Amino acid sequence: MKYTLVGEETERLKFRLLNIDDFDVWVELFENIEVCRFLGVDKIETPKERCKLWFEMTFERYKNDLGGANILIEKSTNKIIGQSGLIVREIDGKQEIEIAYSILPEFRKKGFASESTEKCKEFAFENKFSESLISIINTENVNSKKVAKKNGMKNDKTIDYNGMLVNIYRIDISEK
Repeated sequence: MKYTLVGEETERLKFRLLNIDDFDVWVELFENIEVCRFLGVDKIETPKERCKLWFEMTFERYKNDLGGANILIEKSTNKIIGQSGLIVREIDGKQEIEIAYSILPEFRKKGFASESTEKCKEFAFENKFSESLISIINTENVNSKKVAKKNGMKNDKTIDYNGMLVNIYRIDISEK
């Protein structure tokens, strides 16, 4: 699987693939309706149904070599703290590689999003996956905009993406 960061590490994090045993930990993320709105799954009725769809989409990406979120494990506690990874997307008819992440509520505001997305950026550029990388961020998601900017990204444009108004943040390889 070309775009996954399996086996990669940062100072505080280890990356591995999502597996079905992670479901009970991950369902917590889908209890927060604002997070679900930012992820585009807020129309789905229950947290378990939202999580099931998320897992299906991730496994489908893995199967078709379209990247996908990796589980993030905090090294010091061995706990799952979130997901982060590279996802192949189509934006305006062009294939792009997105740096994506979701951090579980109790682990937010500790720098894990910035640490994991920085690693994703380095991994993608070192492996020459693309000349530029994007992050797709709901226009109301202030915290994700901060993470993208910290990762050197700039707001490239605003588009309707799957019925949601989003900013496309971008960084070119020459800017890393």
